[in-house]
Amino acid sequence: MFLDVHDLEIRYSGRDHLAVDRASLGLKAGEIGVLLGPSGCGKTTLLRAVAGLEPVSAGSIRLAGEWVSGQGAHVPPEGRRIGMVFQDYALFPHLSVADNIRFGLHRQARDQQSRRVDEVLALVGLSASARRYPHELSGGQQQRVALARALAPRPHLMLLDEPFSNLDVELRERLAQEVRSILKEAQTTALFVTHDQMEAFALGDLIGVMSQGRMHQWADAATVYREPATRFVADFIGHGVFLSGHVSQEAGQSRIETPLGALPAPVQRASGPCDVLLRASDVSCDPAPDAPQAQIVRKLFRGADSLYELRLDDGQRLLAQLPSHLPHPVGSRIGVRARPEHTVVFDRVAPGA
Repeated sequence: MFLDVHDLEIRYSGRDHLAVDRASLGLKAGEIGVLLGPSGCGKTTLLRAVAGLEPVSAGSIRLAGEWVSGQGAHVPPEGRRIGMVFQDYALFPHLSVADNIRFGLHRQARDQQSRRVDEVLALVGLSASARRYPHELSGGQQQRVALARALAPRPHLMLLDEPFSNLDVELRERLAQEVRSILKEAQTTALFVTHDQMEAFALGDLIGVMSQGRMHQWADAATVYREPATRFVADFIGHGVFLSGHVSQEAGQSRIETPLGALPAPVQRASGPCDVLLRASDVSCDPAPDAPQAQIVRKLFRGADSLYELRLDDGQRLLAQLPSHLPHPVGSRIGVRARPEHTVVFDRVAPGA
């Protein structure tokens, strides 16, 4: 692994509080990882530890084959060859775009500096803006200047802490795709922090979902979405709810009885009560007279589809993603079926637990 974080523990000084609790992750050279989770989950603290800005209580960090934290080592931030991009870009307002990028190259000869500035400006698509100043650029252009400045010294690793948080939603999505392309073209290993799922999916080869200092899952986006490792990941990723069910065995086959009918059970699932993860895309409308009925509580128009909140007769809540052209007013009742591509099941959690 190019970046190997193993069983990392970080405690706040003088406090009996684990900010990061035995977290592990790994990135191969050129891979992009994303730390995803709610505010206060420890993702920024973990990023700062990789940068050398937070002391490590236990565990280790190895970068480009060298121990930089733990194992008796602590390499200071300036010795780790890490580039960082922050939320506020931290550009120098009195310097031109080219001089902002040149700032981290002061130890190189002037002609080498100029060549490298030209290279990274071309990489981020800002060659025509070399002589402009930060205030003359859009937010997206400023972000690309910050990225170019961090890439200029050819760092071992790029760290980006919620770099798009100050931008509007549409620009964030487009810029996330652009930044991924830039990093891939530069063959740069990178670790991002974000709380935005769509941003994480657009950026990351691997995604780490964190809560209360713990790394619940480190995997590619498809695995995190389709095969959540914990109940927290299942609840945090995507639009979904847990529907109560009961696993039973019949003629050597396991199935789950739910208010929406029987569903196939995962292999080797023991009989007994369970909770089934149903995402909005797993629930469809069924006009058949015998279909389970649900009342529409809320409706959110999202263009080609609408997100419905439904309530079953037993009070359980569902989410359904249905075509927006179908006339289903709030308060009406519709027939519904569960049609998950594959079933994700967790142990039953008592109400209020």
